[in-house]
Amino acid sequence: MTWSQTYFLFGGGLLFSAALAALPIFTLLLLLGVLRKPSWLASLSGLAVTFVLAVGGYHMPLVTALSAALHGAAFGLFPISWIVFWAIALFRVTEATGKFEIIKHSVSRLTPDRRLQGLLIAFAFGAFIEGAAGFGTPVAIAATMLTGLGFSPFTASALCLLANTAPVAFGSIGIPVVTLAGTTGLPLDRLSAAVGSFCAPVSLFLPAYLLFAMWGGSAFQGILFPTMTAGVVFASVQFMVSHYIGPQLTDILASLFAMIALIFVLHVWRPTAYSSAEHTLVYSEDAKGERRSVNEIIFAWLPYGLLVVCVLLWGYKPFQAVLNAGTTSFHWPFLHNVVRRMPPLVQHASPYPAVFNLNWFSASGTSCMTATVLSAILLRMSPMAFFRILVSVTKTLLLPTLTVTSVLAIAFLMNYCGATATLGLAFAATGVLFPFFSALLGWLGVFLTGSDTSANALFGSLQVVTAGRLGLDPILMAAANSAGGVMGKMISLQTIAVAAAATGMSLSDQAKLFRFTLKHSIFLACVIGCLALLYVYGFHLRWS
Repeated sequence: MTWSQTYFLFGGGLLFSAALAALPIFTLLLLLGVLRKPSWLASLSGLAVTFVLAVGGYHMPLVTALSAALHGAAFGLFPISWIVFWAIALFRVTEATGKFEIIKHSVSRLTPDRRLQGLLIAFAFGAFIEGAAGFGTPVAIAATMLTGLGFSPFTASALCLLANTAPVAFGSIGIPVVTLAGTTGLPLDRLSAAVGSFCAPVSLFLPAYLLFAMWGGSAFQGILFPTMTAGVVFASVQFMVSHYIGPQLTDILASLFAMIALIFVLHVWRPTAYSSAEHTLVYSEDAKGERRSVNEIIFAWLPYGLLVVCVLLWGYKPFQAVLNAGTTSFHWPFLHNVVRRMPPLVQHASPYPAVFNLNWFSASGTSCMTATVLSAILLRMSPMAFFRILVSVTKTLLLPTLTVTSVLAIAFLMNYCGATATLGLAFAATGVLFPFFSALLGWLGVFLTGSDTSANALFGSLQVVTAGRLGLDPILMAAANSAGGVMGKMISLQTIAVAAAATGMSLSDQAKLFRFTLKHSIFLACVIGCLALLYVYGFHLRWS
C-alpha cells in the first residue's frame, strides 16, 4: 500500500501551507532562541509538533510516520553519534596518558596566541578532517582539541561551527557535490566549478570573519598578515581544484596548503608589538617543568597522526571498497517506497526509497575508532583504563545523543510527510528573486537535516525544475543550493549537539550557542544568495 504526498494543507494556498509546514522550525527557534530551553527538550518538543503536523495536517498514516521518525533516529545513532563517541574517546586517551599536555605545549611554542591557534585548528585542521571524513567529525575533533588547549567550551564550539562553513560543500571526499550530480543528472565537473565559485569568495574572508565574530575589531591587531594568508591560500586552492581537478580533493588540498602556509608564516614571521591576556594562552613548560624533545612531541601527536592516516585510508576508494564488503543494507520497514513524491517537487510521481546502511567497517566513525584503539595500544594504556574511558564517554553522551536522534527524527519525518517539500515550493515561487532564495533553500535543508549531502538530495531536483521554468542556469541554481546549505550547518541542532558533547558544554550555553550562530548563519547564507543574484543578473555566468 502506498501513500502519495500532498503539499497543500486543508485546501489552502502555498503561503498558508508553508506557514503550517514551518511549525516544527518555529518551535525549535522559540524554545532555543527565546525561551532558552535545553536542546534535548527543544528537539523532543519539535518532534511532537512534527508528528501532529504529519498525521493531522498531511494525513500521513500513523505507522508510516512512526517508521519515518525511527528511521531518522537510527541515522542519528549511526553514523552520527558513532563519530562523536570515538572523537571524544580519542581525546580522552591523549588526556589520560598525559600526551595532551605535550600537545598543548607544542602548539603554544608555535604560537601562544589563541586567535592563531583557533585559525590553525578550527579553520585549517578542521577543514582537512571535513574533507577526509565529514559527517560531524571535524567539529568533534577540533572542538575537543581547542577545549584541551584552554578554550572555554562555548568559544571552542563557536569557532569550530563558524569555521566548518568553508569546507562543507566539498566534505567527505566531495560527497555532497557527487550526490548533487547524481540526483540531478548534471555534469559533475561543471557542478564542482560552480560550487567552488560560490564557496571560494566566502573562504577568502572567513578567517577574518571568525576572529571578528569571536573577539571584535581588536582581534586583528598584530595578526592581520597570517589571517589574510590563511584565507587567500585556502580560497585560491579551493577555487583552482574545484574548477580543474574536481570535488574529491578540493578540501584536502586547500586545507593542507593553508596549514603549511600558516605554520611557515608562524615560523618566519613575528607579530607586531601587541599583548593581551584575552588573546594569549601561555604554556611555558609542561607539568614537570621540563622541555620536551622533538621525539616526545611527535609521539604525543601520534593519536592525531593516526587519525589523519585512518581517515585518508578510509577515503581511499580501493580500500573503501574492501571495507564496504561488510556493509549490510536493508529496506526500512513500513517506509521504503511506501511514500510517493509528486509533481511539482519531481517531474514524475516516484516512490521515496528508505534504505538503511549498516556500514560498520567503512563508516567515518570506525576510522576514528581504529585510530583510538591503536593510540591506546601504542601509548601503553591498560585495557581497564581504556574501558573506563569508554564508560565515561557513554555517560557523557546520553543527553547529546537524545538530542541528535530527536533532531534527525524531525528531519526525516518532515521529509517523508512532505513538509520540507512545501517549504521548498514556497521558496521556488519567488520568481526573479529565486537565485537569492535558492541559496536559502539549501540553508533550510541543512538546518533541517544537518547534512549538505542530504539537502542536495532533497532539493537538488526541485532547484533544477524551477530553474528550467524560470529560464535560469540549472547548474548555477543547484550549486547555490549546496553553497547556501553549508551556512545552515552551524545552526543544525545535530551539529550543535556534537559540539556540546565534544566540549562538555552546559545546557544554558547550548541555547546561547544557537543564538550566537543563528545571526552569523543568516548573514552568510544571504551572502551566498547575493552572489547568486550577482552571477545570474550581473555577470550572466552560465556553466551549462
